[in-house]
Amino acid sequence: MVSSADAPANSINRNLVSTDSVGPIVFVWDNFGPMHVDRCEAVAEHFTSRRAVIGIELSAVSDVYQWTPSKIVGFRKITLFPELSFERSTLWRCFNRLLKTCLSQSRADYFFCHYERPEIYLTAVILRLLGRRVFVMNDSKLDDKPRMIWREMAKSIAFWPYCGALVSGKRAKEYMEFLHFAESRTVSGYDTLSLRRIRALAETDPAPGGWPFETRHFTVVARMVPKKNIPIVLEAYAIYATSVANPRPLHLCGSGELEAALRKQVVNLNLQGLIIFRGFIQSEEIAKTLAQTLVLILMSVEEQFGLAVIEAHAMGVPVIFSAACGARDELLRTAVNGFLVEADNPAGLAYFMRLIATNEVLWRRLAQGALQAAPRGDVSRFVDAVELLSSMTGRC
Repeated sequence: MVSSADAPANSINRNLVSTDSVGPIVFVWDNFGPMHVDRCEAVAEHFTSRRAVIGIELSAVSDVYQWTPSKIVGFRKITLFPELSFERSTLWRCFNRLLKTCLSQSRADYFFCHYERPEIYLTAVILRLLGRRVFVMNDSKLDDKPRMIWREMAKSIAFWPYCGALVSGKRAKEYMEFLHFAESRTVSGYDTLSLRRIRALAETDPAPGGWPFETRHFTVVARMVPKKNIPIVLEAYAIYATSVANPRPLHLCGSGELEAALRKQVVNLNLQGLIIFRGFIQSEEIAKTLAQTLVLILMSVEEQFGLAVIEAHAMGVPVIFSAACGARDELLRTAVNGFLVEADNPAGLAYFMRLIATNEVLWRRLAQGALQAAPRGDVSRFVDAVELLSSMTGRC
């Protein structure tokens, strides 16, 4: 069941063994959002009665996202701190609860996110010393930010407990190999979503079907923080808006520390009524919004992957994106399902906004390209990667 998009992992096939009569697969994240539920449910559906799936969230509350709890089907979810966020819990309390919960799962394989947290690291070390198999889930890339050699050396130590890595794509895989993970134990497929769920929530056909071309708007789905580079998007939109008679609206879906400054920028650019601030919206509303979207814009200066790209492709929506976007390696192709623009180039972004907004033939071709790329972002790739890693033989 290995994805063709992950060809280097094929060499692991000769090391596969039966997973019958073994313990559960345990996933650990700080807080469960829709993407985490997608992955656990897909793994549980794949393994059915062969292996149980357990999802551990450190807290029921996120300090970053305001997700509403998702319905859980097919796997067991354990919340360590139902009453407060993980960030407000003490290191010792979290370590104690996490370790006890993990040790209670006999013969399990463990998949951990947040390797940099002391609680996670200590738990992973003890599990490894006890002979348990622990894998890291990570989507960082070498080019995310300036790197210092001493910090990278420390990361190599932090990754010692892990038998392998589940990463998001080509650059993330190369980064983990730079940190001394074996190529054969570094598998892509981490950042994925359920296309089936997204399309069911949208309740309409993906583009180029569904909503008419002439009624669609531009969309940004991103937190309002510096690395998302939304001020450049507003500059580009102002250029676009002066170049056409009836500019399409731009919907900003997200919240964050820069919201007040962005609202002020909209006023200064005289774009009131054209820029729609939607705030933080849940998965269902995101799917419905993308169903009405002409093109998704992702101009981040730092973007480990960009899950909104998968949501857009699920609904046949092309993407205008920056080179920082990790999804570029796995999903995006210039002039096939979108366009690449430098993150500091508002004039270039405005050009492609106008080009797509005024050329229905081009838009339909890009939408078809987005639909064709969508399966590469489906959660089935996560299942493939988990099966490969959890079925490895030999020493870590």
